[in-house]
Amino acid sequence: MATTLRPPRPDSSFRKWLQHALACVCTALTLALPVTATAADEAPTPADRRSVTTPDDGEADLVLMNRHVVRFRSSLLGSPAAQRAERGKHNLDVILARNEDDTVKVQSNPMGNIVLVGDQLAFILTHDDVDRLSGETLDSLTHRTLGALRQVIVETRESRDSEAMARGAGAAAGATAVALILALVLTRLHRGLGTRLVSTIDRKAEQLKLGGTELIRRDRILAAVGWLMSASYWLLMLLLGYAWLGFVLARFPFTRAWGEQLNGYLLGIVLDMGKGILTTLPNLLIAAIMFLLARGVVGLLKPLFDHVSSGEPGIGWLDRDTVEPTRKITNILIWIFALVMAYPYLPGAHTEAFKGMSVLIGLMVSLGASSIVGQGASGLILMYSRTLRTGEYVRIGEHEGTIVAISLFTTRLRTGRGAEITLPNAMIVGNATRNYSRTVSGEGFMVDTTVTIGYDTPWRQVEAMLIQAAARTPGILASPTPRVYQTVLSDYYPEYCLVAQALPTGPLPRAEVISRLHANIQDVFNEHGVQIMSPHYMADPATDKVVPRERWHTPPARPADE
Repeated sequence: MATTLRPPRPDSSFRKWLQHALACVCTALTLALPVTATAADEAPTPADRRSVTTPDDGEADLVLMNRHVVRFRSSLLGSPAAQRAERGKHNLDVILARNEDDTVKVQSNPMGNIVLVGDQLAFILTHDDVDRLSGETLDSLTHRTLGALRQVIVETRESRDSEAMARGAGAAAGATAVALILALVLTRLHRGLGTRLVSTIDRKAEQLKLGGTELIRRDRILAAVGWLMSASYWLLMLLLGYAWLGFVLARFPFTRAWGEQLNGYLLGIVLDMGKGILTTLPNLLIAAIMFLLARGVVGLLKPLFDHVSSGEPGIGWLDRDTVEPTRKITNILIWIFALVMAYPYLPGAHTEAFKGMSVLIGLMVSLGASSIVGQGASGLILMYSRTLRTGEYVRIGEHEGTIVAISLFTTRLRTGRGAEITLPNAMIVGNATRNYSRTVSGEGFMVDTTVTIGYDTPWRQVEAMLIQAAARTPGILASPTPRVYQTVLSDYYPEYCLVAQALPTGPLPRAEVISRLHANIQDVFNEHGVQIMSPHYMADPATDKVVPRERWHTPPARPADE
């Protein structure tokens, strides 16, 4: 066997010229004459021509048993690459048709390397067949070609071995049976899991009700779960069929190349996914460390915020009223900082998709941030300026009630008549706020009411009657003493404003106190024969507009003791 891949170095220029000339003549005679003295030269059949592919102009592939052997990239002694591939295919068919020596040999030649099977010429590899752009050499091309050719010879002999073909058919039949069993198992598992999930969703759907109303519609959940299960089932069936097809094709010599391609493609996807996961693990570890540090900082600050929110003395500007918004803002800033630091280490952070998503998020924030930022800034102003506090009774514009919650964007008031009002913080900052709880001494809140009485009633009498009505009202404190102010001297009557402090807290007690105070004012004024009416003065009425005591409990009204 000749294994030298490089031609020997000549001793003189004449010897070199003579060697080249002899080599060209021998090669021309070999290509022109039949492969053997007993084999007639035949033109390539249609099947032979189908085994020759031309990927590019001037190039041709030699394919045997559906397996790529070599690519010819140049012509040789006037024969183009396609003709060289056809000739090589014909030579190998003739050689393999004889059950003779299958030893693959290489003989070096000034033009290239001559590939022999036994003692017969298969084809010639030249220096122009080398892919120089990929750094290939003639030796590496020859080595790879010999490996492919040996495999083709082995598979050709195997295709003519009835015992080997029977073993392949048996393996294919066994794989088919296993695939059918697995498909049956997957089908039954799919049906069983579907039935169990439907029953589970029915049980859970009864629990996801609020006031008899479903929070999440049962049919939507069933549709989503059914779609996910069907997608998973068909994906597994597709993978099973793909694996079965690759295995069966690889059992037979003629289709083995196709089976190896299918298996290699699937294995390549798995390897690429695994390689991608392994490559991103260090970056994911760094990102995880960033998030763990953020979580640790949040955990360190939690005892401080809990200490202040439990009613303990505050720390500087941080007190019970500002601890919750401060906690939320601090946590948000910490997590945003962690996300910014970990962003470069996230998988796909430098891809165009991530960049496009970042631009989209920035555009959305820019378009909608004006009102959101304004509301948030107003909420922070209310919280940290301590203009309002939870539990205080206030009047904002035309709305009056007890503050039940102050958030970053809205403030909620609860009235004594069972209504809850949500006000935007920007509106509260832009309006005057009257606080009835901030100026009291001790517990409770301030109450006030206004009446208009004509100038013909002595103002001292009016003040005394208002104070007497306040003294009769349960819940109004005697100390500090209720006071009456004449706020306006109108054209036809002065306005009297009664201001007192009440002890109960909360929206409902305040509404009850105000209602009882108004009732007592009417009773006291009726007792003293003073009219509570403020029309534009035209003339005195024929009779005084008062209700005598004997008519206070006209049916269906009844005295309190009854």
